[in-house]
Amino acid sequence: MSKKILIISASPRKNANSDILCDEFMRGAEEAGHEVEKIRLTERNINYCTGCCSCISKPGTCVQNDDMNEIMAKLLAANVLVLASPVYFRSFNGQMKTFMDRVCPIYPMIHGQEVYFIASAAGGNFPVESTFNTFRVFTDCLDVQEKGTISVTGIWGEGGVRGKSVCNQAYEVGFNV
Repeated sequence: MSKKILIISASPRKNANSDILCDEFMRGAEEAGHEVEKIRLTERNINYCTGCCSCISKPGTCVQNDDMNEIMAKLLAANVLVLASPVYFRSFNGQMKTFMDRVCPIYPMIHGQEVYFIASAAGGNFPVESTFNTFRVFTDCLDVQEKGTISVTGIWGEGGVRGKSVCNQAYEVGFNV
């Protein structure tokens, strides 16, 4: 059965390592017959949550008029959500945090999606489990099921992930969604 997959890429650089892993996941999923859309947060106008709490009295809506309104609709329509970010101080970056904060108007409406995490870290060979744990702080507030993680560490150069086995892994995970 074909699924609707929404990939949220927080990479500030197009064709950087986490973004490439998103593309490989997408390529696999599309070849398996799924409908896939990748949203690059850096290419969207997404304001910070102002904490006005208007979404509490009007669930599903936000008073801000930016690209997040369109993204929230796509998030609700998706069967699969992929959250991808480069690692900044063993966590995801600010673009991803801003996205997560702005999901507030719809988070009680998110049910049953499968979730995958992608993380790429330039520095060292430390485990990126701390990054995945910060993703889980967010997804634990949702009614979703984590299905897998993809990570790479120790690759500094932009695009350095090309040709590495992790690209095959991202493709395979996408293909087998």
